[in-house]
Amino acid sequence: MRNTLDLAWPREGLTRVPYPLYSRADVYDEERRRIFLGPVWSFLCLEAELANPGDYRASFVGDVPVVVARDLDGSLHAFENRCAHRGALLCFKRGGHGREISCVYHNWTYDLRGNLTGVTFQRGINRKGGMPPDFDRAAHALRRLRVESLAGIVFGTFDEATPPVEAYLGPEITQRIRRVMRKPVKVLGYNSQILPNNWKIYVENNKDSYHASLLHAFFTTFRVNRLSQEGGIIVDDSGGHHVSYSKRATDKPSAEYDSADLRAKREDYRLADPSILAGTDEFGDGITLQILTVFPAFVVQQIQNSLAVRQIVPRGVGETELLWTYLGYADDDAAMLTIRQKQSNLVGPGGYISMEDGAVGGFIQRALPGAEDDASIVQMGGNGVGSQDTRATETAVRGFWQVYRRHMGI
Repeated sequence: MRNTLDLAWPREGLTRVPYPLYSRADVYDEERRRIFLGPVWSFLCLEAELANPGDYRASFVGDVPVVVARDLDGSLHAFENRCAHRGALLCFKRGGHGREISCVYHNWTYDLRGNLTGVTFQRGINRKGGMPPDFDRAAHALRRLRVESLAGIVFGTFDEATPPVEAYLGPEITQRIRRVMRKPVKVLGYNSQILPNNWKIYVENNKDSYHASLLHAFFTTFRVNRLSQEGGIIVDDSGGHHVSYSKRATDKPSAEYDSADLRAKREDYRLADPSILAGTDEFGDGITLQILTVFPAFVVQQIQNSLAVRQIVPRGVGETELLWTYLGYADDDAAMLTIRQKQSNLVGPGGYISMEDGAVGGFIQRALPGAEDDASIVQMGGNGVGSQDTRATETAVRGFWQVYRRHMGI
């Protein structure tokens, strides 16, 4: 596509990212059109949230509100959450159950495939008023999405050109999703937080694997995660999806940690209740942390035995909503449920680990005025995009921008 943004990318390429990308309204509008409404798969919900025929949920593709539903025959469907009449939200709660969805404004009704099924007073009152005789309800169905489910995760796309979801993800990312979603799940709870920054800043944060030992003092102080542990980065062939993983804390003494003036070097700190970190290697591979991202705005998380998915929802140029869904397996016993509930304190808006992520993006957004001609430096781990056997790298961040530039035509 032709670049209509009048925005030049620095000559250094993927190792420099122009700051105006986080603050310009025209960029935000083009992202909606080219990315979220384009040939990408977006997370909609979990199949576990649509357990029964007639269940439906509100969700988003970018900032576009959608409804995802399980029809009475068990099939999955998704359509825009906007009445064809006057544009009101149809589903303004988290979800519901029924044969139809009714607009609260004028009571137009739709089935669970988005077809218009009823227009109140279509023939008027006492043969007066009403819709024209040639009004065709079939011509006013809501705009539909293609829907596919992978390992219990429901994805949607507005673009017929989007490849099948497994082809879109590639084999390595698909396998890592199946690793976490290896059997039926149940929802343990939800959280929502507003981040005072552009959505891409939070996406970068998830793909930036080496900030954890620096920003998250809890990680390093209590040896939950250090860069000296065995681990690495998997980047798919497109560059847009990634996995960061590390294994159990059996790392040897590290000169980098011992000599560095880190905020989290205190070895004498101890948890009053260490059971928050007590868990089990339920996957049998020693991996205690796996953060997986799907382009453009979806995260699957395993931190110890804390499982969650995160949906990143743009709310304007400088604001993002982050929706957390905490998971367990349907066959968890009481002991495992207790472990997951305790470890849920590690993540979320007030989580011991992720609390800082909710603040640092705002620090970046607040520093952008005056940076219109400047760019960030994304050179840790080299200049290219690809998998690496270290987490002291920004290869996945560069991968995001590689795919972003292709979609945006810049």
